[in-house]
Amino acid sequence: MRKNTFDFLPEERKKMQEEIIYFFQEEREEELGIIGAETILDFFLDVLGETIYNKALDDVKLWLTRNVENMESDYYALYK
Repeated sequence: MRKNTFDFLPEERKKMQEEIIYFFQEEREEELGIIGAETILDFFLDVLGETIYNKALDDVKLWLTRNVENMESDYYALYK
């Protein structure tokens, strides 16, 4: 297994771990401790993190391209 390269602040990691613990309690009625939540978080970051990150970059590129096109149209609309 590869080690994730995502750096999160300790507060961010703690919040994600709490969400994992809550999910397991509410959805699966399983008690999960901090170590288990940390292991699951690392697993998903290793397995899915890069794919989600790249998808977000693709979405931003598409959004940016559309907005630059709009700005260019607005720019030429100002010509007299």
